Amino acid sequence: MKKFQVNGLMGLSSIYVGESLSNVKEYLPDTEPVIITDSNIRDLYQDRFPKGPVITIGTGEKIKTLHTVEFILRELIHLGCDRSSFILGIGGGIVCDIAGFAASVFLRGVRFGFVSTSLLSQVDASVGGKNGVNLDSFKNMVGVFNQPEFVICDMDMLASLPKSEISNGLAEIVKHCLISDPDMLSFMEQNRQRALDLDPDVISRLVADSVDIKSRVVQRDEKEADERKKLNLGHTIGHAIEKIDQKGHGRAVALGMKAAALFSMDRGYISRADVDRIVDLLEGLNLPTDLDHDADQIIRAAARDKKKQGSDLFFVFLEALGKARVEKIAYEEMNRFIRSIFK
Repeated sequence: MKKFQVNGLMGLSSIYVGESLSNVKEYLPDTEPVIITDSNIRDLYQDRFPKGPVITIGTGEKIKTLHTVEFILRELIHLGCDRSSFILGIGGGIVCDIAGFAASVFLRGVRFGFVSTSLLSQVDASVGGKNGVNLDSFKNMVGVFNQPEFVICDMDMLASLPKSEISNGLAEIVKHCLISDPDMLSFMEQNRQRALDLDPDVISRLVADSVDIKSRVVQRDEKEADERKKLNLGHTIGHAIEKIDQKGHGRAVALGMKAAALFSMDRGYISRADVDRIVDLLEGLNLPTDLDHDADQIIRAAARDKKKQGSDLFFVFLEALGKARVEKIAYEEMNRFIRSIFK
């Protein structure tokens, strides 16, 4: 097991990579937690949950709404919860986002922690203190920065994931390689099939290295004022694709990263060989690389991006493989580029 920490404005958050759901009681207060989970995780793992009431929500991006949060808050009131209560989210990124947000707003904030059950959540959503929900077609538009007391990344729980969800998680790991660690990128290239097969040694290293990268970035820039923006590589265009083609966050980000790589090449930062190397890795991880979406649809969806500031936005480019740079560019410049690479 490896331990990482983020000392945030709201307190210390500890991330345990390789810890087990079965041991979560060691990290909980003396009182029984209120568990928030989804129907799939409940059906698979409820016999391993710690003792405490369970609030079950549905699955999928469609339930990541204020309506779901309202349902949870009413359940907490019904259970007689107070400021001494502890909320434990057990699930993937959607569960962690919702549970963290509900805990942060109930009675102006109660303590909470996560058991992260998906690869995408372990390397992205559950780490860093972003909690929130979507509003209409605006992704993660309503939320807060608030660190969980702990995050347990149980590697054994990944075995229950469908193959597509493994690839979705690996996309975010590729992102961490591209913005921060060329050696990790080489390791992924050499072990792509073992990663897909959830080889214990390979996947444990990739998750731990990703958590290490993200926790260090968050520690330096908790509220995304500067360096944390680099974690958005591929996300501006990726989120736009995700709105019009809901086949998974990681798959959309993979396409966004290819687009960002081409944009970086267009600016003279990286070479065609670098772009080809990125595309080859993504395809080897069963991630899409064909930019066959409608350009105008993407532009309309990207216009609702949270990183927009008036007629400008912050865009993450690759200065080299393993090094990212954030630039403020005109939205119209990005739109022209989108039209040049999409149909």
